[in-house]
Amino acid sequence: MDKFEEAMLSMFGMTPAEWEEAARKFAAKCTCPSCPTYNRCAKKEQELLFCATGKSFMCISEKKDCICPVCPITSELGLKHRFFCTKGSEKAQRYEHALWGTKII
Repeated sequence: MDKFEEAMLSMFGMTPAEWEEAARKFAAKCTCPSCPTYNRCAKKEQELLFCATGKSFMCISEKKDCICPVCPITSELGLKHRFFCTKGSEKAQRYEHALWGTKII
């Protein structure tokens, strides 16, 4: 079991209040707003934490560059993927790669 899987398992036992507190802490560390791919629409809609919440709903469709690898959340949670804003959350990308057997890019 890797760091990400351990973190997900620990979150299953959290109360809603604990979830909210954890989300606030992660949002404070989120570097999405400083990413070249992040745009005005995403800022206006206050989209953050794509690594956890998944793709941008309607704002981000064009990839410019990705700073996910240097985000503090990446090392803290042991994330292996990137471009969460266009490809989906870490959980979704792991599932997709498990299904199709593709390599981590």
